[in-house]
Amino acid sequence: MIVSGEITLPAPREIVFQVLQDAPFFASCVEGVRDLKEIDATHYDAVLHTKVAYMTFTFKVSVEVTRLSPPERIEAKIEGTPLGIVGRFTAVSTTDLMDAGSETVVKYAIDANITGKLGSMGQPVLKAKAKEMERKFAEKMRAAFASRPPLPSPQSKSAAGDLDQSSGGPKPDTRFRLGEGTGSSGSGSGTGS
Repeated sequence: MIVSGEITLPAPREIVFQVLQDAPFFASCVEGVRDLKEIDATHYDAVLHTKVAYMTFTFKVSVEVTRLSPPERIEAKIEGTPLGIVGRFTAVSTTDLMDAGSETVVKYAIDANITGKLGSMGQPVLKAKAKEMERKFAEKMRAAFASRPPLPSPQSKSAAGDLDQSSGGPKPDTRFRLGEGTGSSGSGSGTGS
């Protein structure tokens, strides 16, 4: 199952890239994500609680950031196991950022594979849930950028410096925290896609 789309955000591409790679901010925009923990600069664990059709699922989720190419591309691999039932969720997420004057177009694609009881619910049901989550994510992202981009978080470590080999050294801290008016459902710091 592939879910793709785009969001236009009112900020320069470099700022949007920095905000999107901040895992606590990113997790706060994904409905049902909680207990975000940074394992290292490119690996994170979290819990995802969601309702699909008439059933409620809780997943233990692991995220690995596989590529950061500032300020253009973020790639990640996501794996999840539902608690209490047999099954597995795997996905590859790709996010591309393009300049659009003073704004940034964020194009994303998620290629997901779901097995077990959740996977047996059928593509139309799962696609509808994915589209609902995508719509809520876009709303929260737009709301965070509506008045101003989220503010820098000086205590966070930059994962971009850890993955970008072109500069020959670590990059300066580029983490962001949520702006006013948005809530956080995760804790910790790190990178999202």
